[in-house]
Amino acid sequence: MTSHIYSDADIERAADFLIKKVPIELHPKVGVICGSGLGGLADSLEKTVEFKYEEIPGFPVSTVAGHAGKLVFGLIAGKPTVCMVGRFHFYEGHLLKLTVLPVRVMKLMGVETLIVTNAAGSLNHEKCKIGDIMVIEDHINLPGMAGNNPLIGANLDKFGPRFPPVNDAYPRELRSLAIKAAREINIREFVREGVYCFVSGPSYESPAEARMMKAVGGDVIGMSTVPEVIVARHCGMKVLGFSLVTNFVVTRRERTADEESPEFNLPAEDNVETPNHEEVLAVGVMRSKDMQNLVKKIVELM
Repeated sequence: MTSHIYSDADIERAADFLIKKVPIELHPKVGVICGSGLGGLADSLEKTVEFKYEEIPGFPVSTVAGHAGKLVFGLIAGKPTVCMVGRFHFYEGHLLKLTVLPVRVMKLMGVETLIVTNAAGSLNHEKCKIGDIMVIEDHINLPGMAGNNPLIGANLDKFGPRFPPVNDAYPRELRSLAIKAAREINIREFVREGVYCFVSGPSYESPAEARMMKAVGGDVIGMSTVPEVIVARHCGMKVLGFSLVTNFVVTRRERTADEESPEFNLPAEDNVETPNHEEVLAVGVMRSKDMQNLVKKIVELM
């Protein structure tokens, strides 16, 4: 599915619509973007008002299984919050700057802190196990290095500078707050910190690509989040990111019978199981309650 012809006016149209429709006491200070299988985070909100994406002028529609496609406004620990249940992806055919439109809309509505969540595959099998929650401390933006950045084009000066830094994208104080929250709700043993690799998808990465990304410092890999983080920093928002580890990334291809012979001297096999989206959703369901409780506690402690 390709996106409609995008214009920057879509940001204003969507924001104006929501500002008028959402009660003033629910105008959000915190935004949460829910990844695959993590839409239940919206259940943490009280006094909710929700809008399907197709109801909001200028919004595209998510086409991915497990992504409901709605904005839910409400309160977490008394703080006005908006949950984006179902994000937009580059691989759906949307322009990158359209996939991040909701972040700019959140900014215009008053959001100061953005919490981004995703489902990701583990590159570092020893550090990040299936079911772990990884606090993102940094990222590697492969599409961005190849010329696909959501800030390409005329700069939107009302939001931020032409050349925004991202070395401070994931501030230590928020990451420390996440660790404190995990400890308070007794899930610290499942929480890691690490580096998130962004790829465009929708095909999963080849074993050689996975080995390359691990070699340059990646701990997990996924198909979202980084464009949203870049635009959030451009807007001056603080960002906290989480990856729910749903599978081990395949780092070796299956060998032929000939390659099993000693003269090939190949390294020991890692995981060679084929990744699939159903596995991602299943782990999301397994750990969803912990993710809900973690985000709720973090917002409470802010």
